[in-house]
Amino acid sequence: MGDWIGLAFFALLIAAVLIGLKVLSKPRIRTSDEFERNAAENKTMLGAMMNALHDVTDPAAVKAREVREQMKDGRYLKKKREGKANDNEHADIVEETIND
Repeated sequence: MGDWIGLAFFALLIAAVLIGLKVLSKPRIRTSDEFERNAAENKTMLGAMMNALHDVTDPAAVKAREVREQMKDGRYLKKKREGKANDNEHADIVEETIND
């Protein structure tokens, strides 16, 4: 009789673990605002240290992050384009003075 009780206990334990894992594995649907708020609130010291270490070991990732932020803000390559426009105007003025 004791063996059957032990076997039933382990069967119930395994069933409870499987059901618990199934419940935990369901993705929770949330909006991007909720995600951003949770991400901003849950910064930890370990996460900050890992980000800093990643920045030191991979400088290209830092540049890529900056480019993504600039593209979101709409200011990517704006200075470069402005510089080219100013250079073209400057070149026109130089050509006019040489031709005169």
